[in-house]
Amino acid sequence: MYTALRLQRNLKGELRRGEAEITVVTPDAYMTYQPFLPEAAAGSISPRHVVVPLRRVLGQCDVVVGEARSIDHTTRTATVTTLATDEARTGARRLTYDELVLAPGSVSRTLPVPGLADHGVGFKTVEEAIGLRNHVLEQMDIASSTRDPAIRDAALTFVFVGGGYAGVEALGELEDMARYAARYYHNVTPEDMKWILVEASGRILPEVGEELGRYTVTELRRRNIDVRLDTRLESCADRVAVLSDGSRFPTRTVVWTAGVKPHPLLAATDLPLDDRGRLACTAHLSVDGAPHAWAAGDAAAVPDVTAAEPGRNCAPNAQHAVRQARVLGDNVTHALRGEPLDTYAHRYAGSVASLGFHKGVAHVYGRKLKGYPAWFMHRAYHLSRVPTVNRKARVLAEWVIAGLFKREIVSLGSLEHPRAEFELAAGGKPSQEPPHNPKGSS
Repeated sequence: MYTALRLQRNLKGELRRGEAEITVVTPDAYMTYQPFLPEAAAGSISPRHVVVPLRRVLGQCDVVVGEARSIDHTTRTATVTTLATDEARTGARRLTYDELVLAPGSVSRTLPVPGLADHGVGFKTVEEAIGLRNHVLEQMDIASSTRDPAIRDAALTFVFVGGGYAGVEALGELEDMARYAARYYHNVTPEDMKWILVEASGRILPEVGEELGRYTVTELRRRNIDVRLDTRLESCADRVAVLSDGSRFPTRTVVWTAGVKPHPLLAATDLPLDDRGRLACTAHLSVDGAPHAWAAGDAAAVPDVTAAEPGRNCAPNAQHAVRQARVLGDNVTHALRGEPLDTYAHRYAGSVASLGFHKGVAHVYGRKLKGYPAWFMHRAYHLSRVPTVNRKARVLAEWVIAGLFKREIVSLGSLEHPRAEFELAAGGKPSQEPPHNPKGSS
C-alpha cells in the first residue's frame, strides 16, 4: 500500500495523461495495521479502525481483490484468481506488467503438532483477533453456566504458543480484558483462569533485549500467568495441550504465534530465493538478477547496509517494511525515468511492546523503559505510524473514550455464522461446517 501511495504521488502527471497504470492485486480490499491487533482483540480499538480501505487511499490505482497464484517473470505475467473468476468458473486471469513489486508478506509458520490444524488459531489477521476476543468471552460464558468442573476447567485454560511480539502482546491484552470482564460474572474470578505461555527458547521478546525480556517474564508471572521457557507444544489433540515437560492441560483455546514463514506465492515464481525462501534482493530493493522485479517487507531479504557485520539482512518487521516501501516507490520511479537508484539504509531504532493496559516494555535508541512510560511510548509510536490522518484521529478518539468509560465485554461470536438464525427460522438446520469463504459468510 505504501509503495502504491508513493508511486501514485510520483507518477501523478503520467497517470493523468494515461502514460502509466498502477494495478494492486490483494486478497483483501484493506491493509491491516498488525501492531494494533492485540488492542483490537482487547476491545480498546474498533476492528474497522485497524484496517485502511485501499480504494479510498489509492484513488489513482486499479485495486484487484484476488490472489496471485503464480508469476512468470520471464514473460512478465501474473496468474490471478478473483471472487468473480471463482463465481463464474472462468479460470484465472492473466495480468501482464512492465514492473513487478512483490510484497505478499508472511504467513504463520506451523509445525506438525497433532491437533493443531483442528483446534489452533493464529494471530495475524483482524478476523483472527476479533474471533479470539469473542472466543475468550464465550469460554467465560461457558464456565459461568456449567457445574461440570472438567468443562469449566478446560474453558478457562488459555494456551499461547510463541514468546515473540504477537504471542506476548496478545496474551497480555486478552488476560487484562478477561480479568476486567470477570467482575461481571458472579462465579468466575481471575484466579479461576489459567493463562499459559509456551516458548521453545530460553527467553521471550528477544527484540527488546535480555534484561527487558527477564522483566517481562517476571511481570507476567506476577499476574499469575504461567510462563514455560525451553518448552514445546507436543500435541493439542482431543482438546488437551501436552507440553514437552510432561504437563497436560485440558483446554478449548490454543493460540499459535510461534513464528512466520515467507508467503507460499514466492515458491510459485521464477525469481531467485535465499535459503529461507525469501526473495534475494539488493540494497536498492530490486530482486537480485531479475530486472524489473522489486520487493520489500517480510518477503524480501534486503541487505542491512548499516549493520556492523557484513551479510546481515534487515529484520522482517514493520519498522523496516514501511520505510522500504517509500524507497521502493521512489526507485521504481527512478528506473522508469532512467535516474540513479537510492540505497535503502535505516539504523534499527528499537522495539516497543504492550503487556496490557498501562503496562509495557520499550528499548528505543539504547534507552530502556518499563511499565506506564513504555506503554505510553508504544501507543504514541504506533499512533504516529498507523496510515492516514483519518485512522489516526479515529484511534485517538477511541482511546480517549475508553479512558472515560468502561470497557466493552460483549461477545459477537454469531458474526462468524450470520445466517445461522435465519436458516433455523426458515425451517432448515444451521450448518456446522465453516463457511466456504474463510473471511466471511459463504
